[in-house]
Amino acid sequence: MKPDDLEVTDVEDSVEQEPVEETPIEAVAGPRLIVKRNGAETDESFPVNPPATIGRFDPAVGPIDVDLANIPESVYVSRKHARITQDEGLWMIEDLGSSNGTFLLRDDFERIEAAELEDGTEIALGNARFVFRIA
Repeated sequence: MKPDDLEVTDVEDSVEQEPVEETPIEAVAGPRLIVKRNGAETDESFPVNPPATIGRFDPAVGPIDVDLANIPESVYVSRKHARITQDEGLWMIEDLGSSNGTFLLRDDFERIEAAELEDGTEIALGNARFVFRIA
């Protein structure tokens, strides 16, 4: 048989295709801190893989899980500012002795040493504002 003798069929015509459902980014993003500016969430976010140390990378201090060095507000974030952990579905944030504090927005911003986090909790690390999202 020569190549000219072969019958070519269009694969798309012979295979029935089912519509593909798109998955929203939020559904696959997982736990993250979303930067908040001027009262609104931005497109900037940082994935959180617990236990996660949050701060600014410095070779003298070592690796940081959530490195905020590239956002303008990072000037007031300590090199090892806070840690987010998760145990049996309970999310926690703990200040690591930061200079400018870790705060949660409840009625007003409240400085914390350690506190429980829920989806949508607003956090301030120094003057950097975030919204914690679980999914």
